[in-house]
This record gives sequence, C-alpha cells and structure tokens, in this order.
Amino acid sequence: MTLKVVQTLAEADWRRFVDEHPDGNIYHTPDMFRVFETTEGYDPTLWAVVDSNNQPLALLLPVNITLMDGLLRRFTTRAVVYGSILVSPTPLGRQALSLLLDTYKNETKNSALFTELRNMSDLSPQQAFLNEEKFIFEDHLNFLIDLTQAEDQLWQNVKKKCRQHIRTSRNKGTQVHHITERSQLTDAYAILQQVYARSQVPLSDLSLFEAAFDILAPKGMFIPLLAQVDGQNIGAVLLLAHNGRLLDWYAGSDRSFSAYCPGELLIWHALEMGQQQGYHLFDFGGAGKPDEDYGPRDFKAKFGGNLVNYGRNVYVHQPTLLRLSKQGYELYRRFL
Repeated sequence: MTLKVVQTLAEADWRRFVDEHPDGNIYHTPDMFRVFETTEGYDPTLWAVVDSNNQPLALLLPVNITLMDGLLRRFTTRAVVYGSILVSPTPLGRQALSLLLDTYKNETKNSALFTELRNMSDLSPQQAFLNEEKFIFEDHLNFLIDLTQAEDQLWQNVKKKCRQHIRTSRNKGTQVHHITERSQLTDAYAILQQVYARSQVPLSDLSLFEAAFDILAPKGMFIPLLAQVDGQNIGAVLLLAHNGRLLDWYAGSDRSFSAYCPGELLIWHALEMGQQQGYHLFDFGGAGKPDEDYGPRDFKAKFGGNLVNYGRNVYVHQPTLLRLSKQGYELYRRFL
C-alpha cells in the first residue's frame, strides 16, 4: 500500500473520516477549518496521509496563531492543533502517523516556535510513539460531564453551594438568552475582553466568533448564550456542538455582577439544554495543569464532572527562539 502526504482533501472523504472515527471532534471538521481561515491572525493548514485510494489514514490540522506581525512574527507565532491528531485505528495508522509527523516537522521548521496538540480524547496507546517523535506529553486536566444521566442526578452532582448560586441567580431575575443576531456577538465579546484583560492573556479577534456564527450556527454547531439582568449583559458562554458533544469554548462574566452568579446559571442552562436535546457529553474545554493554581478549574469542579488528564503534546521547532519569546511574552503581558 502506497502512502503519501497531502495538504488538501476531498471534502466528502474528509468528513467521512472524521464522522466515522470514534475520536473525531468539531476541530477536525472542514467547517471549523473554514472558521479559522476567516479569523484575523489565524492561518490553518491541513496535513494528511492518504492511501492509494486517496482515503485519509491520519489527519493533522495546525492553526498558526500570530500575536504580532512584521519583525516580531517569528517570536509570536505558535501552531495549535485543536482537537489533536486523528489516526486510523488500523495497522497502517501508525505507519501513516509516523510519515505525517516526520514530514510536518521537516517542512515547518521555521513556521512556528512550537506545535501543541490539544488532546480531547485518551491518546495513551500512542503516547510512547508521540514522545519518540519529540511531541512531549504535558499534563493538562479537563472535566467531562455525562449528559445521559437523569436530570435529578445531574442536579445532585452539582455542589450544594453552586446549586444555591444557580437559585440565587434565577431569584434575582437573571435570564439566559440565545444569541440569534450576528450584531449581538459584540455584547458577548465585550464581556470576554474584560475577562481576558484581567488575566493578561490575549483574546482572539472578534472575527473568530463572527465566522463561527456565519459558518457553524446555521448547522447547529455554534450556540452562543448571553446572561442578562434588567437588560444589562452580565455573562456569556459560547458553545461548540458536534456529534453529541457540547464544548465550553469561551466563557466569562462581568465581575461587577458577581452577586448575580451569571457563570453558574449559564453552565447549568447549557447542561439542561444539552440533556434535553440529546447530547451525551459536556466538555469543559480544559482545566489547567495539575501542579498550578487555576481559578477556572475550581469553578468547573463545582459541577461534578469526571476529571480527566488527556494532556497535551508539544513539539518545539525553535528552542532558542522559544526561550527568548517566553521572556518577551511575560514583558508583553504587563502592558496588556
């Protein structure tokens, strides 16, 4: 069987490979690829290995993300593989993955500082091989909630204090609205800007969410929610949906309205909605490294999900440049 690396795929073959694979997720889809294509500062690329019938056996979809253009581009570009790799569970799959990673590394030496695989499923069987390829495993936690359980059990799994916060939010008149107009995204984005500014972390351009609304929302793959009280926007959760899985993509709340507990109400609304609409899993989208304090992890833990450590795998293309970049990034954060 002849294997070859390609950078384009027939969409029907691409979709079939993702839909039939048990670990296929929204980030592997052509739809999400198009979202990234139209996002300012994002440059997605496709790398795949196909057999002699042009059927994919392995898929890698790095998104080159650049914080600054010009002379600083080399110091501020990283490649993120949202959803990680997707490999055929066949004997040829391992061979295809080896060819894919070797080719990718050889041809992208100067395109990014590092490539990060963000694993959304358990890749334990492939970790030894990934580490041999210098894609080094790093612990990274996440919470997953089973939406097939009974609603009363789902509610009881939520910590007692969190349940009280949800009741308080409702009693104070907080309401959750589904964003149905593209112009409303700016309301959610303004809240996210507050959150990311507090954390001193760069926020993706508004064009990311506008593209998601244009491309994904008509297919039910993007569900943006806004919490309001007396007409004031106080919280937002932007969900991705694919193949029975709801993903907490972006979320935030206005700290001046913390007494209204919009974050807790928004997540509970998402859980209820997901269960009622037949989703089987709620994915919190990450909970940080286990050895680091991480406020969002404490928040997410209140909902009683299953804590997993699928981790991330990182390949460093330019070690010296990366060290310099990390020092510069810490300085950059002070001025955000």
